[in-house]
Amino acid sequence: MTERTADIGVVGLGTMGSNLALNIAQKGFTVAVHNRTIAKSFALRDDNPGIGDNVVPADSLEDFVASLKTPRLVLFMVPAGKIVDDEMATIAPLLSAGDVMIDAGNADFNDTIRRSKAVEETGLQFVGMGVSGGELGARHGPSIMVGGAEATYGLLSPILTRIAAQYEGEPCVAWLGPDGAGHFVKTIHNGIEYADMQMIAEIYGIMRDGIGLEPKAMAAIFEDWNTRGLSSYLIEITAVTLAETDPETGKPMVDVIVDEAGQKGTGRWAVIEAQKLGVGATTIEAAVSARGVSSRRSERADAGALYAGIATQAGGFAGDAAGLAELEEALETAKIIAYAQGYATMAAASQEFSWNLPLAEIARIWRAGCIIRSRFLDDIARAYDSGETVVNLLQATDFVARVSAGQGALRRIVARAMLAGIPVPALSAALAYLDDYRRPRGTTNLTQAQRDLFGAHTFHRLDKDGVFHHQWPAV
Repeated sequence: MTERTADIGVVGLGTMGSNLALNIAQKGFTVAVHNRTIAKSFALRDDNPGIGDNVVPADSLEDFVASLKTPRLVLFMVPAGKIVDDEMATIAPLLSAGDVMIDAGNADFNDTIRRSKAVEETGLQFVGMGVSGGELGARHGPSIMVGGAEATYGLLSPILTRIAAQYEGEPCVAWLGPDGAGHFVKTIHNGIEYADMQMIAEIYGIMRDGIGLEPKAMAAIFEDWNTRGLSSYLIEITAVTLAETDPETGKPMVDVIVDEAGQKGTGRWAVIEAQKLGVGATTIEAAVSARGVSSRRSERADAGALYAGIATQAGGFAGDAAGLAELEEALETAKIIAYAQGYATMAAASQEFSWNLPLAEIARIWRAGCIIRSRFLDDIARAYDSGETVVNLLQATDFVARVSAGQGALRRIVARAMLAGIPVPALSAALAYLDDYRRPRGTTNLTQAQRDLFGAHTFHRLDKDGVFHHQWPAV
């Protein structure tokens, strides 16, 4: 009979699963591993001297389950979708009441809620866990967002607090709420990541096409920006990628990479959920759409021939210190607006699903390990911890001052880019959101009048309470 020695088991040994298992093993825990390709399980042990001593490979799911201490903790690191359901259905009959199944992939939180309800009926426990940080984060310390029963988190926390990224001695992991809360927060994290990356790319486009800077010069600028308010992992790696040279051609590495970006769904989910919740996450939406446009490379080439010259018009950008400072200020201001949209979406979901999401704590666990880790997250945590009621980050006192000071730079950069024919969809969406959000009376009164005329959808009045319908002239 297999001896019960493993503290936790990992099913799925792709890049993320393998690295997470090694992270667990290196922290002194014994981890059982299972993969459809059995050889991968044994290779993980045999190819990692020292660490491999804490890895227990299994020939079968039965042996895998038999090696786990009770209550058994089984962590799935497999692609999102049907495969998760299939793996859970296969292993569930081998488990006992009180055992825990953990989905640590990039799952749709709606699936997580469904799975939570289904598992509860069996006497087992289920956790939906967002893991951010990519391959290196999984190996050396990710940011971990946990959803499920709070008591179940207590079973996992001795391991998770050790394997998570550390920020000034604090582990970047937290229980965020029941059922789908963890995966929802991970989805919004990824939506913000899309927006952040897209805005950086747009600034790069201005530097390249509007100012005419070479990649190495841009690298030095981003490296400098990383010492101030924009200090973050994404700004840091922007400097690194722009400085890199292709060993085959000697050209800047970015100049030999095809300008098409893929997506795995989480950014799109963030936009869909924001729409369903009635939150205008327009900057995130623009970033997701920009990836879609990028994928139509041959169409873009054809369109470029039809509209020749637009992209080469002079934009009035300055490459001197003052001009670069304005670019920096514009990017930082737009970043605040994008994060405000992400946090507004989480706040709306928290209310809709009765999750009581700890918004300050979310900012804290994103400070290390995850892709959007940055100095800026400390400012967000302080805003939510200040005692001030934060309806939206754009109403928090500190951010009001910062956006008020930076909006002029954002306006000028967006205007010049548009005049030059340089696309800045995310930067311009951020600016439009700010203008829409700060306007006490918008223009949807006209929309409501139109809807009432063609569909009797009714409207509210400014001068009296109630719901009204007007008898419009026949058209």
